[in-house]
Amino acid sequence: MKILLVDNGSLEPAATLALRDLARRLSAQTGREILPVSLLHANKVSAEQLGGITAETIEPFLRAQAMVDETDFVVLPLFFGPSRAITEYLPGVVEKLCGEFPAISVRVASTLFATGDETLARMLAERVREQLTAEFTQGEPVRVALVDHGSPVAAVTAVRDTLAKQLAVKLGSEVTEVAGCSMERRAGPEYDFNEPLLAKLLARAGWNTGPVIVAQLFLAPGRHAGPNGDIATICAAAATASPALRIARTAVLGPHPALLDLLANRLAQISGQD
Repeated sequence: MKILLVDNGSLEPAATLALRDLARRLSAQTGREILPVSLLHANKVSAEQLGGITAETIEPFLRAQAMVDETDFVVLPLFFGPSRAITEYLPGVVEKLCGEFPAISVRVASTLFATGDETLARMLAERVREQLTAEFTQGEPVRVALVDHGSPVAAVTAVRDTLAKQLAVKLGSEVTEVAGCSMERRAGPEYDFNEPLLAKLLARAGWNTGPVIVAQLFLAPGRHAGPNGDIATICAAAATASPALRIARTAVLGPHPALLDLLANRLAQISGQD
């Protein structure tokens, strides 16, 4: 059986390197070989930017494995909620490959968020507390914006909103308010569940002055949560528009040690089905 740690994939080398690092650390923790594989995009990054090794993407990886009679796979999805990448794209790839290799079996573990499990909320709270310095807060009330990418799937946004509520409980009186928001959204009223956008939230009265911590619900830097990514650009524009606003962004969650325990738990759960 091959165990795959699977993300969506990115054109940013840092995202693939982060995936590889996480797979190495998870392998060391579990004593089992964990292979880093992306669904899409990452194979377009030059090998020179990835330490001389081209990134693997799911369809060619599974096909190459099946051609040498390796047909049993477990996928550990690096997704917070039920993204269509996992619920639609991956099953489509597997169905296609089953037409060529009928023996192939791909079992997908649960996503990172699970009802009743507050591991992610604890991780987010720790990331926020890393920014709650006296120098940053200056004794003023602090607000927290929990931002994700934004999704066309309401169930994915519901995960973020649940995490925002859990985070508010974890932080308690340490902050004044916690609000969920999206980096971006699709047009049309059917996607209004993504509101508010981060840019709009940071322009609101109360949010456009004093200290605001933008808690990034992202696992790897990439082009969204990286040092010069989309979220940094949104925050810089908000601070320019409102000079009294001070913004601190949390580190992404991929390097957090608790993520290893969470993934190991997901692996144990699906392995227990054998």
